[in-house]
Amino acid sequence: MQERERLSSRLGFILLSAGCAIGLGNVWRFPYITGRYGGAAFVIIYLLFLLLIGLPVMTMEFAIGRASRRNISGSLKKLEPAGTKWHYVGPFAVAGNYILLMFYTVLTGWLIYYFGSFIAGSLNPSSDVGAFFNALMASPGLQTLLMGLALLLTAGVVIIGLKNGVEKISKIMMAILFILMIAMAIHNCLLPGGQEGLMFFIKPDFGNLVEYGLAESVFAAMGQAFFTLSLGIGAMSIFGSYIGNERSLPGETVRIMCLDTTIALLSGFVIFPACSAFNVNNGQGPSLIFLSLPEVFTRMTAGNLWGAIFFLAMTFAAMTTLIAVFENIIAYWMDERGWSRTKAVIANFLILFVLCIPCILGFNVLSSFQPFGEGTGVLDLEDFLVSNLILPLGSMAFVLFCTQKKGWGWNAFIREADKGEGMKFPKWLRVYCTYILPIIIILVTVNGIYGVLS
Repeated sequence: MQERERLSSRLGFILLSAGCAIGLGNVWRFPYITGRYGGAAFVIIYLLFLLLIGLPVMTMEFAIGRASRRNISGSLKKLEPAGTKWHYVGPFAVAGNYILLMFYTVLTGWLIYYFGSFIAGSLNPSSDVGAFFNALMASPGLQTLLMGLALLLTAGVVIIGLKNGVEKISKIMMAILFILMIAMAIHNCLLPGGQEGLMFFIKPDFGNLVEYGLAESVFAAMGQAFFTLSLGIGAMSIFGSYIGNERSLPGETVRIMCLDTTIALLSGFVIFPACSAFNVNNGQGPSLIFLSLPEVFTRMTAGNLWGAIFFLAMTFAAMTTLIAVFENIIAYWMDERGWSRTKAVIANFLILFVLCIPCILGFNVLSSFQPFGEGTGVLDLEDFLVSNLILPLGSMAFVLFCTQKKGWGWNAFIREADKGEGMKFPKWLRVYCTYILPIIIILVTVNGIYGVLS
């Protein structure tokens, strides 16, 4: 077996893992979910569940990867007790990576297109933003070209190698992402009329939670905390397999979660003041990023510049996730099949290029396919499979694997998690992780499925 690659630095591990977690869930879903469920009060509930759900599950994924030094499929095979079947979860998790990229790559292509359009001046005060978006959706050829570009950029980074490609370029993109988000947050917070939106985001009013439905708000916070960290498909465990034992895993998890949360909060400082200044509904859902915000930028002074900056930041947020998930897929083929990195990258570029086509056709040729009713399509089905089934069920499997006697077990997990200097995993959380956390995951899963199918 070829020698396993390693990341060159602790910073690389933190930024790469954070880059995988940071994506459209932070800079798009978090603001509109927050806007829908009452602002600052919702954020507090969300942060609480981020600690209760994200911290243990992410630490468990890292521990599984570091203990085995393999991808998630190989990890479960290596660590499972003799005679058990935990390794069946591996292909399920790997499939989740493919399905995620089948629509995430398409969305990244859209972001690139919007960035280029603002740079070129194609989106301006005289533009009909709705017609612009509809024209893009009606063109499978253009979407395929954009998807191919996003996939080519991703494959180009991963084929260079772990240290010089994935790690180095992710560091650069993460640094630029933070700079762009901070610049936009400062600018938008100073917009005339933006103060009302800013106060909505930073001044808690718990009456809002009751107004918008307390139970629904709590489930939304639980769901956002759960899905924002890209847990359940082994995308975190692979980076755990690339690091040494110098630092304990809970402390590293906290740092990664802080970076992830910082970007989410910055996105709130970008979006809420802008929506307030231009009288845009900040809780309207998926159309916020591709219809309402472009409309805001076309009406803003120097809007082409700020629109380009926003969509460049969005592109970097999406690309860091694409690169991390693609690396997870490549690690599977290298570990389990013995393929070279080059062979695995080229083969999976071609596979994913084909797999992304149905998502594109779902907006035109296959638009009559509406799995969840009017207005839904192939993308919605793929998103449902990942967000409502594979992520939670995969995370459930990792939690049970790390806490049950017939799995890897609590003691083995704690030994691995606590290796090295830094924060140790709280031992008193054993009962919570063993019995209560699985119930929370079940509730999130059932509520998510019910919300889509009802």
